[in-house]
Amino acid sequence: MKKVVLVFLFLAIGISVTAQNKKWTLQECVAYAIENNISVKQSALEVENSDISKSDALGNFLPSLNASAGNSWNTGLTQDVSTGVLRNITSRSSSYNVSAGVTVFRGLRNHREMQKAKMQQLSSQYNLSKIKDDIALFVANGYLQVLLNKANLEVALEQNNVTLDQIKRTQELVEAGVLPKGDLLEIKAVSANEKQVIVLSESAVKISLISLAQLLLIHDYENFDIAEEEFNVILSEITSKNVEEVINSAKENRYEVRIAEQNMDVAQKDLEISKSFYWPTISAFFNYNTRETDIERISQFTDPDNPIITTQIGYVGSTGEAVLADVPNTSLILTPALPYGDQLSNNDGISYGVQMNVPIFNGFSSRNNVKRNIINVKRFEYQLEQTKLDLESNVYQAYVDADGSKKAYDAALVALESQELAYDYAKTKYDVGLTNAFDFSQSKLRYDKALIEVNRSKFDYIFKLKVLELFFGIPATELKF
Repeated sequence: MKKVVLVFLFLAIGISVTAQNKKWTLQECVAYAIENNISVKQSALEVENSDISKSDALGNFLPSLNASAGNSWNTGLTQDVSTGVLRNITSRSSSYNVSAGVTVFRGLRNHREMQKAKMQQLSSQYNLSKIKDDIALFVANGYLQVLLNKANLEVALEQNNVTLDQIKRTQELVEAGVLPKGDLLEIKAVSANEKQVIVLSESAVKISLISLAQLLLIHDYENFDIAEEEFNVILSEITSKNVEEVINSAKENRYEVRIAEQNMDVAQKDLEISKSFYWPTISAFFNYNTRETDIERISQFTDPDNPIITTQIGYVGSTGEAVLADVPNTSLILTPALPYGDQLSNNDGISYGVQMNVPIFNGFSSRNNVKRNIINVKRFEYQLEQTKLDLESNVYQAYVDADGSKKAYDAALVALESQELAYDYAKTKYDVGLTNAFDFSQSKLRYDKALIEVNRSKFDYIFKLKVLELFFGIPATELKF
């Protein structure tokens, strides 16, 4: 039993260590962010809401069906619902009603509201896709920033190791009397500065990791880390496109334009819906109702022993002679209420018909609503035009940025090559005592800066190239890094 427990403990520890040591790839970060980001979840709710609105629009085509039932007790002077006679009693009665209705014509409002609901549904889907692309790009930028900071930290550590080796070499030369002691102090000062850079670089890595974790809504900052992936500059076919091609593709594929177009279409549909209020509304209805009560019935009773009696019904005006007639010998008696089912059958009724409502005057509300929607259509037309202009401007900016960052990266590589040769030459001269420690440290500092600039310009170019690809219409999840 103890062995089994120990095995489970080791397995649990192993799983925990594996979870803590997880290294997130860029694809995993993007997928996790798209699934868990609050903005994406909110936009997904809007998609669900638009689906419900579409269901509402579909319901306008369907007939309505309603039923009602009521049961009441009355004490005092009460009208018999069956005979209409007022009686001072305590009674119970119930009534039942089923009604159905259907709109025959509403000025095509139902059809247009369905079209509007479909447009809003499409717009919400476009908005969700746009947010996913934006989140993916934000995550990619944060991820590349972590890689840049890690690359700079690696440069700082490697260069400090070189400096530490150089300190040992200089120590030997100073002890041998080949170099003055000042050179050793100069090299040690360089090492101290490099250690300070290492501390700052470590802080930059930690801060960028925390920023990325926050973007992913991951709260375990201490154990969050990314995979040590190698990202190289990948030549993209986008670099062979001219700016006009990119702009035209962006106008066709970018969600900003699609959303603005859908908003304008919705505004136009609202205008059509508002005009439908000028038209009459025709509806049909059907109603079935019945009732019952527990009140005793008042009935006429004929005496079987003396069914006919003679009674005066008037007199002759000229002589005053009475006029007699034989009439039934009846009297009023109370009888129990009819059975429940019989009452429902006897007291039911049906009504049906067609109703037309013609708008004549309603305080200018319909006319003013049409005017407001006309203004709204113009507003969204301007918004669409502005969106296209903004997109064109952003594409131009992204195109220039990508081209400029590519040139900056190429220049950084050339500069690094030159600084590396200069550093190797200075190191050789320093090792044989032909130059002092200050000149050597300055050459090394320029080489270090060149390495950092290559890293910075490399990741800056990668990101700006991906921004340009996104404008060209490549989905964020399909970008190649």
